[in-house]
Amino acid sequence: MALRFEILGRFNRARAAQLTLPHFVCQTPLFMPVGTQGTIKGLATSQLEEIGCQIILGNTYHLALRPTSELIDELGGLHKFMNWPRALLTDSGGFQMVSLLHLADITEKGVTFQNRIGADIIMALDDVVKTTITGPRIEEAMYRTLRWIDRCIAAHSRPHEQNLFGIVQGGLDPVLRDICVRGLVDRNLPGYAIGGLAGGESKDSFWRVVAQCTAALPEDKPRYVMGVGYPLDIVVCSALGADMYDCVYPTRTARFGTALVPEGVLKLKHKAMADDTRPIDPTCACMVCKNYSRAYIHCLVTKDAMGSQLLSYHNLYYMMKLSRDLHTSIVEERFPEFVCAFLLKMFPEGNVPEWVCNAMEVAGIDISSCCAPFSSSQDLES
Repeated sequence: MALRFEILGRFNRARAAQLTLPHFVCQTPLFMPVGTQGTIKGLATSQLEEIGCQIILGNTYHLALRPTSELIDELGGLHKFMNWPRALLTDSGGFQMVSLLHLADITEKGVTFQNRIGADIIMALDDVVKTTITGPRIEEAMYRTLRWIDRCIAAHSRPHEQNLFGIVQGGLDPVLRDICVRGLVDRNLPGYAIGGLAGGESKDSFWRVVAQCTAALPEDKPRYVMGVGYPLDIVVCSALGADMYDCVYPTRTARFGTALVPEGVLKLKHKAMADDTRPIDPTCACMVCKNYSRAYIHCLVTKDAMGSQLLSYHNLYYMMKLSRDLHTSIVEERFPEFVCAFLLKMFPEGNVPEWVCNAMEVAGIDISSCCAPFSSSQDLES
């Protein structure tokens, strides 16, 4: 296998690790920005290196349409094509069978993608169903995902250069999730993803599926929660034992004029920003916060491409710093303190959502000091 996973530190379920891939040595937990067709909109690859990006996610379906996997292969693979020296992950294409369902005809024949794109991690094709759907379709998709993994393994022609990850499906049904986990673990893959979430399910259902799957997946393999990009979700999932995340959220929300800050979000389109000379985040060391004011970015957002570029840069810097802080706090054995400080910034009045409190209890992290109303109600009941 073209992968080495070494755990450097842990706190209960949470772990910090070194993930060695063919093109880069990564530190986990890590966030992967989405470069659908070989680009993060508005940013050069040199800027992504500058902010500490370790892995970029490419969309297999869209790359196969344009510029085509054949052309990418002829030009030396996606790394060379997009001038990116670090790691790449290409998704399964399964999500497009949900988002583009009106164009899809999903049958047992599946959809064929090749090794041509050349990413360090390639996701096996899965049959994805929205979590809001119930009934026999969920079971059908889970078993089809297991059948397809064997066909993906058989078709995988570059196992010493690329790593094929399986994806756990099963909707919100714990029995189906357990069957899928056991089936994938039996295949002894280099890594595993938890798929089918972030699709409209409740936060309580979301964290419980993550907790169930991370507890059952191997300790010595990376665990990737697909489609997760909210900072709060990443902190919770990391506490539950997940290692990798991806989402369009940081860059998409930037294009709508929203910045990520420790308190949550800052909407630069608001009139109050028009004469605000402060940086987006006074505690942030990124190039944008060092050089530009909220007032300047307010003038640009949604009107000039520079606005979305600056906010995309800042938001991805925020996500990379969050990843580094998670890793460092676990290695330095101060992860509970980091989680509490993070929650206090985001919920200064102590109104931490109950689902977060419940998840942290399972993760073995005492956050009673930063969720006072929740703790007080418990005290009154006792």
